[in-house]
Amino acid sequence: MNKDDIFTKVKATLVELFEVDEDAVTLDAQLYQDLELDSIDAIDLVVHLQKLTGKKIKPEEFKSVRSVADVVEAVDRLMNHA
Repeated sequence: MNKDDIFTKVKATLVELFEVDEDAVTLDAQLYQDLELDSIDAIDLVVHLQKLTGKKIKPEEFKSVRSVADVVEAVDRLMNHA
């Protein structure tokens, strides 16, 4: 799975789970400011991504995640380098 595929899946997840406007989901979008997610939403996102990847995501890997691009990077590391 390449980064474009990951972005597509992350975008679909954000739209589906959090009813975020699809046009608002860009790589530069900030999860908390732009997409108005909160810490509970972030946990839900991690749980969903674990199901998607079939891999355990360590909380510390997501502590520094602030933007959609950060999420894509974290999932890419998990999928391709773990």
